[in-house]
Amino acid sequence: MLPERERAQVIDEVLKDRFNNLLPKLMDRTGFDMWVVISREYNEDPVLKTMLPATWLNARRRTILVFYRNKEQNTIEKLAIARYNVGENITSAWDKEKEPDQWKALIDIIKDRNPAKIGLNYSTNFGLADGLVKTDYEEFMQALPAAYKSKVASAEKLAIAWLETRTKKEMEIFENLVQLTHDVIAEAFSNKVITVGKTTTDDVVWFLRQKVTDLGAETWFHPTVDIQRTNEELQSHITSFSNRPKDKVIQYGDLLHCDFGITYLRMNTDCQQHAYVLKPDEDKAPDFLVSAFAEGNKVQDIFTKNFETGKTGNEILLNSLAEAKAEGLRPSIYTHPLGLYGHSAGPTIGMWDSQGGVPGTGDYPLYENTGYAIELNTTVTIPQWKKDIRIMLEEAGFWGENGFRYVNERQEELLLINTDQ
Repeated sequence: MLPERERAQVIDEVLKDRFNNLLPKLMDRTGFDMWVVISREYNEDPVLKTMLPATWLNARRRTILVFYRNKEQNTIEKLAIARYNVGENITSAWDKEKEPDQWKALIDIIKDRNPAKIGLNYSTNFGLADGLVKTDYEEFMQALPAAYKSKVASAEKLAIAWLETRTKKEMEIFENLVQLTHDVIAEAFSNKVITVGKTTTDDVVWFLRQKVTDLGAETWFHPTVDIQRTNEELQSHITSFSNRPKDKVIQYGDLLHCDFGITYLRMNTDCQQHAYVLKPDEDKAPDFLVSAFAEGNKVQDIFTKNFETGKTGNEILLNSLAEAKAEGLRPSIYTHPLGLYGHSAGPTIGMWDSQGGVPGTGDYPLYENTGYAIELNTTVTIPQWKKDIRIMLEEAGFWGENGFRYVNERQEELLLINTDQ
């Protein structure tokens, strides 16, 4: 884990690369030659938060960013209608002494460049692309000359593209962060942390939280740990997701499951894995649990083979569910974009309570160089336990020009906890 000063350097280097090399391509792809991002302190547009330099933890007063793309000259201007530069990447373009009115200063920038299409961050379906508040929108539109009003359009596709697209620099960070996530889970699901008959699921949850804090990172959501065992009925999805029992004491023969993610260098992971608590006379997990886990991997394989650039999230979902069910599996898929936010912008590929498709966000297509939490489960009947269990998996995946890959492998075997060692 880097010291704070070095983290800041990495963040600003990544931003410089994104502004200079990625943003022009995204603006060309989505048809915008000007993007105006407006926020006020402590009420930041989610997109603007990803654009601030490492030394800016929030916007200041009203912060207005303007990105102007001149495709013919192959240039990208990065301007701030603010009293100071926004880090080293975005230059101040407002002298308040010469022009006291911030909106007038913005309009002068627009007139000087005469853009063909001006993007603003408002969106019906994507909350992360809907960061422009009512007051700022109304004041901007009131200040904007009539000749330019027809040029204003939702920057939804541009905002999503900015949030979902990963660069090579970011993927280097992400791969290390995913490995760290796996390492912390492996430690949590070990005899270093768990003592049978004593340790509770909540103890493991708080170990995960504390471990990340001690490392100098953060969790972007409160972790969960739950148990499936022979003498308890399978819980409903809503119980599994939001009403898990706390403080259950871990026993021999338990099938443990966690949901855990880390935030570091503005990247986020999201991971679900399983572990089995060996009984005193066991040195491996029961074959029926090994087979059940393999069915979870099989659903993953069917699902990720359906990834194809241009397909919508709903198309990928429905094709995958149909194929898995045709093979006798009982799947549920609820995969989401992952990167600058944990539940990020991009194609939603199912929700646990919307397995027929998700209108709006599920109609967005798959693009290359994007990351996902490959999140799903499959229900498996266990005759030995006289019940169903649910294999719930989640791993970071990347879709690029060479197809799909897991960012840093996936779990293919149950973690084994031997508390007698």
